[in-house]
Amino acid sequence: MRRANCSGSIYRMKGGKRRTPWRVRITTGWELDKESGKSKQIVKTIGYYSTRAEAEAALIAYKDCPYDITTKDMTFKELYEIWSEEHFKKLTGVSSQRTVISAYNYSSTLYNMKMRDIRVYHLQGCMENAFVIPTQGKEKGKRRYASAGTKARMKSMFNLMFDYAYARDIVDKKYAREFGVGKEIRIQQSRDKRKNTPFSDEEIQLLWNNVDKIQFVDMVLIGIYSGWRPQELSILPLKDIDLENNTMFGGLKTDAGKNRCVPIHPIVRELVVNRYNDAKDSGSEFLFNDFEGQQGTHMTYDKYRGRFDKIVKRLGMEHHPHETRHTFITKAKKFKMDEYLLKRIVGHSIPDITENIYTHREFEELRNAMEMIKE
Repeated sequence: MRRANCSGSIYRMKGGKRRTPWRVRITTGWELDKESGKSKQIVKTIGYYSTRAEAEAALIAYKDCPYDITTKDMTFKELYEIWSEEHFKKLTGVSSQRTVISAYNYSSTLYNMKMRDIRVYHLQGCMENAFVIPTQGKEKGKRRYASAGTKARMKSMFNLMFDYAYARDIVDKKYAREFGVGKEIRIQQSRDKRKNTPFSDEEIQLLWNNVDKIQFVDMVLIGIYSGWRPQELSILPLKDIDLENNTMFGGLKTDAGKNRCVPIHPIVRELVVNRYNDAKDSGSEFLFNDFEGQQGTHMTYDKYRGRFDKIVKRLGMEHHPHETRHTFITKAKKFKMDEYLLKRIVGHSIPDITENIYTHREFEELRNAMEMIKE
């Protein structure tokens, strides 16, 4: 039976085998054909369906509750422009707006995706690999990766945008609410909020006084005189420890931090040698091991953090594992270590492209810089 004018149409598309051959269209307006002088319909497609019955149901549902079908093709960028205009009116200050804008700037991989196509893995991937490329300043032209705080703000923005889209039938599910920010981001957020307090000279001496009395005090001291991140320190491979040249290789997290050379400071060399020999004797592939551990001998960051917390508590101190690295950097600056050499040792990025790429610092320079720390 023929449908009434402007009531929509359903027809089977021709050509080839189609999984969804039934097309549903509706009239959204009229326009004048300048050549014929007649008015013609402006039609839009609601969707494609595998059976006529499904197509009929879709058309009936639309007629019962018409919606703006143009929203089904709305991109992340288009939604942000609409949503942010409303959302910013609710915020109390410009700084609050800046945090949202910053989160959006780090979300560029989603800009041109249709909201209806975005899934959990798209959002997670965007957060995990988020970066911007500054157009000015010391980092101009280089990738600046999102901090833990920025990633958390991105997640909050995704939540609000999907809530907004769901309420307006732009998406059929709040995918941003289907996952959390992750343990690593929460840990990093907590760490970023904490004030870093370097170990005092008295506290370092107290560690030395107990190096043979409390397990893993040697590991804390090696951290203080090397600048490794705790995560890096705990998994140093034995094969990358060169006792002949007094160097260690390793590193995680950033391009500048990976596979870097860290000289072994003379003050802790004996501690490193003892750990090296113990690992060799036990057949371990790693420098640090927990031979009394109930979950294997190989050290991990979680294990180290637990041992570290017990050490500082027993000695009446208040520190967190990352403060060994902070202590090293503080000492290096106190003894006026060359800025570029310090950045190479601790794995910080070097904005001076000439220094970073076109010169080669010999290991001897790194060792000399390390030995500037006299205490």
